[in-house]
Amino acid sequence: MKEQIKEIDRRMKGANDALKHEFAGLRTGRASASLLEPVVVDLYGSMMPINQVGTISVPEARMLTVQVWDRSAVSAVEKAIRNAGLGLNPMIDGQNVRVPIPELNEERRKELQKVAGKYAEQARVAVRNVRRDGMDMLKKAEKDKVISEDEHKKYSDEVQQLTDRHIKDIDQALAQKEQEIMQV
Repeated sequence: MKEQIKEIDRRMKGANDALKHEFAGLRTGRASASLLEPVVVDLYGSMMPINQVGTISVPEARMLTVQVWDRSAVSAVEKAIRNAGLGLNPMIDGQNVRVPIPELNEERRKELQKVAGKYAEQARVAVRNVRRDGMDMLKKAEKDKVISEDEHKKYSDEVQQLTDRHIKDIDQALAQKEQEIMQV
């Protein structure tokens, strides 16, 4: 049963790590190649991460470029960036897609805070889903007489403590990211 609890902890940590990865893509004023990582391009009938369609580079502080490997995919990449909800306005320049990073105004900062909140909520939901799976597993183990009622209670408390700890980590990461976004 200890292994299952460790597995639950590992899965919850995975949700936390995914959130940190999402936060890395939220820009705070400077161009960063990780900003475009969540973008997926609809190409050849399948969804592909943008880094599998071209090379992302940061030629200057307020500009990203995507050098698209396949000339026929340039407009699909431009469309994917425009529709990614990042507030970016890409321009096609031959086989490159130039993405100027606009100055963050107050309105855009508030939008980014909302996006950060949405990412955090997705992470909380993922942690709660792992908790539910863990609790279901404990109920089944008790029903199948693998563990006693007392053990079920003890392990349930342990799973709840893990959940609380990971949710607290998510909330702290969100507060930190919101503060970073609001810095001028």
